[in-house]
Order: sequence, then structure tokens, then C-alpha cells
Amino acid sequence: MILVSCLLIVLTITLVLRGVDVRLGLMGCALAIGALAGGVEKIIQEFFITLCAEKFVVPICCAMGFAYVLKHTECDQHLVRLLTNPLRRIRFFLIPGVILVGFTVNIPVISQTSTAVCIGTVVVPIMKAAGFSALTIGSTLLLGASIGGELFNPGAPELNTVAIALNVDSKTVMRSILPLILPHLLVASLVFWLLRTREEKRIVRDKEAEPQPSSQLPVNYFQAIVPLLPLAFLIVTGPPLSWIQIPKQWLTDAKSVQLFDARLIGTAMLLGCIVATASNPGKFPGIAKSFFQGVGYAFAEIVSLIVVAQCFGKSLSLIGIADRIEGFIKDHESTLLPLATIIPGAFAYVSGSGMAATSSLYKIFVQPSINLGHDPMDVGALVSIASAAGRTMSPFAAVALMSAQLTGTNPFSLVRRVAGPLIIGLIVAVVLRSLHWI
Repeated sequence: MILVSCLLIVLTITLVLRGVDVRLGLMGCALAIGALAGGVEKIIQEFFITLCAEKFVVPICCAMGFAYVLKHTECDQHLVRLLTNPLRRIRFFLIPGVILVGFTVNIPVISQTSTAVCIGTVVVPIMKAAGFSALTIGSTLLLGASIGGELFNPGAPELNTVAIALNVDSKTVMRSILPLILPHLLVASLVFWLLRTREEKRIVRDKEAEPQPSSQLPVNYFQAIVPLLPLAFLIVTGPPLSWIQIPKQWLTDAKSVQLFDARLIGTAMLLGCIVATASNPGKFPGIAKSFFQGVGYAFAEIVSLIVVAQCFGKSLSLIGIADRIEGFIKDHESTLLPLATIIPGAFAYVSGSGMAATSSLYKIFVQPSINLGHDPMDVGALVSIASAAGRTMSPFAAVALMSAQLTGTNPFSLVRRVAGPLIIGLIVAVVLRSLHWI
């Protein structure tokens, strides 16, 4: 049964690589494996349970609704201008600067594709004027928008996957990711910067770089800080600060206290929408429409992937593949961290989705982590970062396709330029975690 299931998985991967929608492929594979194991009803049950899971739907949809409101009120553009204006005068730091800008903007705007569009309209002309090649611009945009900034947003689906599995809040998981993501970001960015700088020196251009336009749009500082306000609200209302205590009965009743964290994230995003509206009152008539367009986008592009990924993960449990992996890790303790990096990263590469990889595969590593004395939250952080890296290296990911479209390049060429730095960054993070240095 396991052999046939593995063949089905290989067939699914082949179909996805040939252009079949990843949702269709994963759901079809989950149902086929479920039928093989005699548990189709469990796959269907998992589908409906996840489709209506408030802990997933509320924070993700509200966060994306807020991102659309930021776009509608132009607050996102003011944040990008604030971050990029210093880069206009220093060409040498443009590459790492754009990566950092993309990482920062991806925190409130949890969609990598939306982040690429948001910063691309500003940084692409700047980098073109500075004389960078289209491939360097596109790969820099891709790396910054997709390396993992969303993992600092409590509404990120990867955080909620780990939080639900461990029965903790997403802000606790976010704090566990910090020691891993920073060295990964630093190493990957530095390696990428070095390689691209060497490549740029070898490029022979037919003409000098176009002069950079002297005029630039002004920055409204109030609008520029609006995208960060929900995150600030969540920081001051939760541990370890807890400066402001929100009564649980404001958001839940006695029977649903466990939903408080998800609803608190949603509340923070709604408050952000109110402040965004106040920052640009002329946009008030379209606020509600923009918010619900973002909610719809989140459900169609993010929640849908989580649903089918959960079903796929359930099918792996039904046939015992998860147990086999757990048994292998138990017998070979040293493989826990490498496998927690390689398996989700490879799945994210094939599917083009980091959230699908985390949602479907993280549970496999929870019990082995506990049995071997590792903190499962730290392993969850590694799975999340590896999934983000796999997505960034995938030519099928929406953010890679958008970065290529914005710069007139090929997504396969872009991912080849980010793959090496990301892999090196992951290796450094795994080694540091293995040595208990972080």
C-alpha cells in the first residue's frame, strides 16, 4: 500500500510540474490514497473541518483584507518610499537594501506576490536607473519578497499551523523563529549580494545606465507607519510585554476561549483598517470593498492551499508514511533537523507554496521532536523557514512568476540565482541549531 501511495505521490508531483493546479493535484492524490487505505471519509471530514477552521480563516483572511486596504489607501506605497528613499543615493547597498525592504514589507503584507508588486513598482525603476541587469533586479525582488518576512506576522498561516499543533499562540511561535530567520536572512543576503555583484561586473552593457529621475513622490509618515500598527498592537497586548490586557469575553464566550488568539489577530487587522481609512479619508467609499476583496483572495489563494494540504497530510497518516518517517528519525536521531529542512523544502519547491508544505508536513516532526528531547516549536520554526526557502526557489511559485513578469525575465533564471544563497543560509541555520548556538 505504501509503495502504491508513493507512486501516486510521484505521479502527482509530475502532474504539478507539468502545470496541473497544485490544489487539484494534492486533493486528488489525498482522495486516491484515502481510498487505498479505506478512509476516504476521513479525508472528506478533514476537508470540511479545515475549510471552516476559524483559527486559520480569521487571522489569514483579516490580514489579507488589511493588506488590500493598505493598497487602496496607498499606505503601502508610503512605507515603501520611506524605506527606499535612502537607497537612491547609495548604489552599492541597493541589493541588500531592496532585500531588506522586501522582507520588511512582507511582514504586514503576508502575500509574497502582493509584496513583489508593492515594492516592484518603486525598486525596479530605481535599480534600472542604477544600471543593474534585469536578472539581478528580478532575483533581488524575488528574494526580498519571499525569504520569510511574513513569519513575523502573527496572522501568517505557517505560524498558525505550528501554534495549533502545539496548542500555543502564534506570537509564541513567532518569537521562536527569530533566532533562526535572522542568521538565515543575513547569510543568504550576503552570499546573494556577493554573487550578484560579481555577475554585474562581468556584464558588458551597450550603453551607460539611464540617469535616475530626480523627482520623487513625497512620503506621508503617518501613512507610512500604518502598516506596522496591527503588529505593534499585538506586541503590546500579548506576552512577554502584556502592557494592555484585552478581556477574553470581548471576543469569545465561555465555550470558545481557545479562539481568542485568532480573533485578537483579526481585531488588530480591523483596527489597522480604521487607522488606514483615517489616514486617507478620500478613500473611505471603497474601504469595505477592498477589505473583502482581500478576504476573498486569501480564501482562494491561501486557505484553499491549507485545506488541500491538510487533506494530503491526513492521507499520509492513514497509510502510515508519517509513522515510517517518525520511526526512521527515532532510529537515526541526527537526521531530525536535516529531514525537517529537506522534506518541507522539497515539497514547497514542487508545489510552489510554503504554507502548503508546512501545513501538511509539520505534524510528522512533532512527536519525534518530543521523543528526542528537541523543542517541537524550534523544529516548527525550522520547517517554516525551510518551506519559505523552497517556495522562493520554485519557478512555479506565484511570487517567482510575478517577479519575472515585472522585470521581463524568466522565472527559471531568477530561481537559479536565489537557490544557492538560500541553501547556504539554511545549512548555516541548521548547523547553528544543531550546535545549540541559537
